[in-house]
Amino acid sequence: MVTLIANPVKEPLSQAFVDGFGPSLALHGVSVAKSFWLEPGVAADVFVDFPDVKVLDGFVQAIMADQPYDAVVQRADNRVKQMLISDMDSTMITVECIDELADFVGMKAEVSVITERAMNGELNFEAALTERVALLKDLPQGMLRQCYEERVKLMPGAKELVATMRKFGAQAVLVSGGFTFFTGRVRDALGFHEDYANLLEIEHGLLTGRVIPPILGKEAKLKTLQDYCKKLGIGTDDVMAVGDGANDLPMLLAAGMGVAYHAKPVVRAQAGARITQCDLSALLYVQGFARADWAHVAA
Repeated sequence: MVTLIANPVKEPLSQAFVDGFGPSLALHGVSVAKSFWLEPGVAADVFVDFPDVKVLDGFVQAIMADQPYDAVVQRADNRVKQMLISDMDSTMITVECIDELADFVGMKAEVSVITERAMNGELNFEAALTERVALLKDLPQGMLRQCYEERVKLMPGAKELVATMRKFGAQAVLVSGGFTFFTGRVRDALGFHEDYANLLEIEHGLLTGRVIPPILGKEAKLKTLQDYCKKLGIGTDDVMAVGDGANDLPMLLAAGMGVAYHAKPVVRAQAGARITQCDLSALLYVQGFARADWAHVAA
């Protein structure tokens, strides 16, 4: 099946596009069984008769290349996931916390370049994190709180996604290559059950420029997913994983629904699903939820 999703602020999903999607697929030898709206103008499900999800995804992405919509391909069964595991920076929040902390010591430009290269998979994540944190040496501890209060904004749709998945019984886990100071607060703000991240070393009220080992990187993110599957007695097919950087790829590839969310090119190229136009609420439509199903969340 294919779920078509629009950001209605940019351009609503038209009936004409939904009607024309089937003939476009037919050019690739794919026949449409049925289609219906999840929310008129926003999201529609298109069910097809085709056996290979990966091949179908290639056809769909070719059709969608110049469209202002997102399209997610998946098997029609088991679409409601029992676990959400997500990255934090540039995924559940709109910023990279380490870049914002670097701004307080006048090093944002330098640190942002390293962050970008690390998230593109061009640098070893652990080495890049160590290098960036070293530049924060002697930053007063109080600046962490100032950074959170002044710079950290929740990603649109994040509250709705977490609250609705929890409403339907899912476990929600936040796992980040960032820092526990921020993940703990974002966990509480969004309603995640647990959070995992790196711990900054602080002495006499100042950052030492070191991370207390071990560093949480891509292997730890994958292990967290696997450990929770064992703990909950579920399979990886029951998991939705969301992230934007190269250090998220192992958990995205392991999950039944691995979503590259406004992600780096290397991640978009490998992940099973991509969201590039819409906010995080799109992942509710991917699971077949209509807006009437969503949990009520405070503004």
